[in-house]
Amino acid sequence: MQETKHIILLGPPGAGKGTFSSQVKEVLPDIIHISTGDIFRENLKNETPLGLKAKSYMDEGKLVPDEITNDMVKKSLDDISDKSWVLDGYPRNLNQAEFLSTITSIDSVILLSVDHKILIKRILGRFSCPNCGEIYNKYFIKPKKKGICDKCNSKIEFKQRPDDTKETLNNRLDVYEKNTKPLIDFYKDQGLVKEIDYTNKLSEDKIKEVIF
Repeated sequence: MQETKHIILLGPPGAGKGTFSSQVKEVLPDIIHISTGDIFRENLKNETPLGLKAKSYMDEGKLVPDEITNDMVKKSLDDISDKSWVLDGYPRNLNQAEFLSTITSIDSVILLSVDHKILIKRILGRFSCPNCGEIYNKYFIKPKKKGICDKCNSKIEFKQRPDDTKETLNNRLDVYEKNTKPLIDFYKDQGLVKEIDYTNKLSEDKIKEVIF
């Protein structure tokens, strides 16, 4: 029986956390990818008590307090306590990391490192099919046939998301660096951090090496 793995995934916007999680799932098919974005959307959609609390802050343009985010994550982890998981988007600050350490064990913290110029191209060049949601990038992942989605054959064109501007991106990267450095130091002190260059997708053997 394969041992249970609890992995935290860190990396700046555009580092490829979703792609990396998919690669991990190829090696560990039963592992669960937990995105805090998905957790929030599920709680808001289902109007759970925690979702309603979060919405009251969001409606006023305020940040959702750590206590609410922590409780959402705890409930999600409690539901899969006997499963392997990779946690993406949490913790975002030291307070959340300290809380997480009180409710579960962590096997490793994988830090994805990508050159700043590539991050910018990945984010500013991304677009998706409006019909099926397939993701493309005008620099790296173009449709095989120009203007036609590979997956559903719908017509598509490059259209930048409103929040995908260079100014917004630089701000997001600055915020990431500021918030993540204490996290990295926190986990380095525990000997848990594995930093990898994720400029390109890794081989299956390399993924296994990183996980195990």
